[in-house]
Amino acid sequence: MKIVHAITDLRAELAPFQRPAFVATMGNLHDGHIALVDQAKPLGDVTVASIFVNRLQFAPHEDFDSYPRTWEADCDRLRAAGCDVLFAPREADLYPEPQTYKVHPPTELADILEGHFRPGFFTGVSTVVMKLFSCVFAGKAAGIAMFGKKDYQQVMIVRRMVRQFALPITIVPGETLRAADGLALSSRNGYLSAQERSEAVALSRALQALGQAVTTQGMAKRETLEEETMQALAARGWTPDYLTVRRRADLLPPHGNDAATPLVVLGAARLGSTRLIDNLEI
Repeated sequence: MKIVHAITDLRAELAPFQRPAFVATMGNLHDGHIALVDQAKPLGDVTVASIFVNRLQFAPHEDFDSYPRTWEADCDRLRAAGCDVLFAPREADLYPEPQTYKVHPPTELADILEGHFRPGFFTGVSTVVMKLFSCVFAGKAAGIAMFGKKDYQQVMIVRRMVRQFALPITIVPGETLRAADGLALSSRNGYLSAQERSEAVALSRALQALGQAVTTQGMAKRETLEEETMQALAARGWTPDYLTVRRRADLLPPHGNDAATPLVVLGAARLGSTRLIDNLEI
């Protein structure tokens, strides 16, 4: 595996290839990341991963400085997975001057759910993804990029960004990987104490229960069922931000006549000092 830091070195390394398959990460890799690399490999003629903890998507009170950085272990995992190129830019490589030009996704998608509770988050995500795409895919006729479906709203925003900017990139969503008890794999799971880790699966179970309840009792009771699910999780010691049923197409609340519309249940809640997110398509 070739490790490069400078954008010019990355482009030189990728010059012989026509269809990169790319996985963007912030490091602290787990099996979910490696699954994306495994899925990416047969889709392109070179497999590229990036590790970059993106300051732009962290609010001042969030965990940018303490975000887990596990460089050696990450390199070992990517090497074992057969990744061809690791792009690991330093902040000065990717942002050699203040990033005053930014990508602002539409408010109707970016300011709901995660965007409501993390203002500016998707501007930071969209900006760094656009910049990474320009580094990896410059001069290429086509390419693919893998994104995990655990970050459901992020996948939708990136896919729409690619479409609106007519980028020659196919966004391929990877299914959420889960631990044996059902907890979605996440880099932030490492923040959990042993007791919190045992409790953490309650989020995915709450989403399952909410999805089943709405399916069984009907869309008319959706808001009541969402509130009851939030209260039940809070009673277990969580601080929920949202547990909600939305349309997969646009993440807006479904109407009574949307019974046959594909839906997704999404949730975000804080357990102790750790904020976890998850979703379940129904």
